[in-house]
Amino acid sequence: MINTSNGMISTSSTSANPQSPGLKTYFKTPEGRYKLHYEKTHPSGLLHYAHGKTATQVTLANLKDKPAPSTPTAPPSSFSASSGVRSAAARLLGGSNGSRALSFVGGNGGSKSISSSSSRIGSLGASSSSNSMINTNFDGKGTYLIFNVGDAIFISDLNSPDKDPIKSIHFSNSNPVCHAFDQDAKDGHDFLVGLSSGDVYSVSLRQQLQDVGKKLVGAQHYNKDGSVNNSRCMSIAWVPGGDGAFVVAHADGNLYVYEKSKDGAGDSSFPVIKDQTQFSVSHARYSKSNPIARWHICQGSINGIAFSTDGTYLATVGRDGYLRVFDYLKEQLICGGKSYYGALLCCAWSMDVKYILTGGEDDLVQVWSMEDRKVVAWGEGHSSWVSGVAFDSYWSSPNPDGTGENVVYRFGSVGQDTQLLLWDLEMDEIVVPLRRCPPGGSPTFSTGSQSSHWDSVIPVGTLQPAPSMRDVPKLSPVLAHRVHTEPLSGLVFRQESVLTVCREGHIKIWMRPGTSESQSGNSETILSTSLKEKPLLSSKTGSSAHKQ
Repeated sequence: MINTSNGMISTSSTSANPQSPGLKTYFKTPEGRYKLHYEKTHPSGLLHYAHGKTATQVTLANLKDKPAPSTPTAPPSSFSASSGVRSAAARLLGGSNGSRALSFVGGNGGSKSISSSSSRIGSLGASSSSNSMINTNFDGKGTYLIFNVGDAIFISDLNSPDKDPIKSIHFSNSNPVCHAFDQDAKDGHDFLVGLSSGDVYSVSLRQQLQDVGKKLVGAQHYNKDGSVNNSRCMSIAWVPGGDGAFVVAHADGNLYVYEKSKDGAGDSSFPVIKDQTQFSVSHARYSKSNPIARWHICQGSINGIAFSTDGTYLATVGRDGYLRVFDYLKEQLICGGKSYYGALLCCAWSMDVKYILTGGEDDLVQVWSMEDRKVVAWGEGHSSWVSGVAFDSYWSSPNPDGTGENVVYRFGSVGQDTQLLLWDLEMDEIVVPLRRCPPGGSPTFSTGSQSSHWDSVIPVGTLQPAPSMRDVPKLSPVLAHRVHTEPLSGLVFRQESVLTVCREGHIKIWMRPGTSESQSGNSETILSTSLKEKPLLSSKTGSSAHKQ
């Protein structure tokens, strides 16, 4: 139970999941009832005042096979969700830490080896003493939930009923803010951590789990002591198919590109930014430099980033209220637009790379069309800032056997109003009122049809102003449910469950309708489906206007 007076959490581990007063252990949707299955949190000794000013973000990581002793094997999967959501819901669905697919397996073998005492470290290098302490109960595979609270990273066994984590990693001089896991890692370093000091670390997740100490082991250190950029890390992501490249977005509007194969201390100096209002890219002068490039994206903080699932595009959202979409390899700004009001906080891609979700301080969920290069729908339903968005690529229509089929996207959002909202976007029902046309041209209605003249109407690199309320179709949620007592920071869709995360480090795992509890713990066959086989869209007939 959450005690809101001091932030203490009970450590009882039961499937009954004791709840705070007023919170239900289920919610109803058109397709059925979602039930609370497990809860995860930090050790009970961690108090609210120790959390600092960082919101909890979540990364899911799958370690599939135990490597041979002499052969470092890359864990094959990843998924992230977070407060910019950076994550989050990211890997599969475009949640914010970068867009990667996740194949899950059941049965984690980690032993519970954590106490509520907190050891601190000054240096994060591996020590000979900790290297000799190996967790012999770790069997090398499983699905793990990684989350940050205060000055620590915690790792929990996703399929275990235990609330408490099996591993904690503490940082002495700065708080972890963002993290990401790489399913395609060619060597052991597959996990990234960005700190509030600007420092970045890459490590082997498997090596951390095998070590029983409370500090990072075998870490590569980048931007040490803020030598390149001393502003806060806001979001971090592996480049899809980038062979070890990753990007780090900072609070001063700069994004840096690193290569993990290069020395983390490689000298990098970049020219002074001449115009803070303009997008610019500078490359490092030396071949051994790391980071290898700096992208100056905006004035003020970059609050969230997300790669499209194919790695072609990088979306960013910022304090200035703009969504920006870049062609990553060409280093070119393609399009973007402004929120109705205030900063944008999170973004996520659809699996087919046709749509981007954003959320922010205007309490709206914005649906951006890559084809139309504009906002095509606003989701109205939150009563406070929207802190996490994600597409649900596993959802399928409850009425799949009808005749008239429409393309339907299911997506979710969470906010500081403690609510989870689910939405259905049915494209046949969305008609964008009017495109702005060049002088002398004819206005045309758009229902998503391709326009070969669109580039002449809106040149590449144009940022759209905030649309007026009357010009954008409105969506109502199919579900609005209060899932936590604290403001939410992220959500993750999995094949058999939905995860919701609050800022204070409490995570709830909700089983989908028709999913048995035993299935969730033994789902290796079901969940090893490759990304290409996963449903991109669902077919739907009739109306989805189901309200709870």
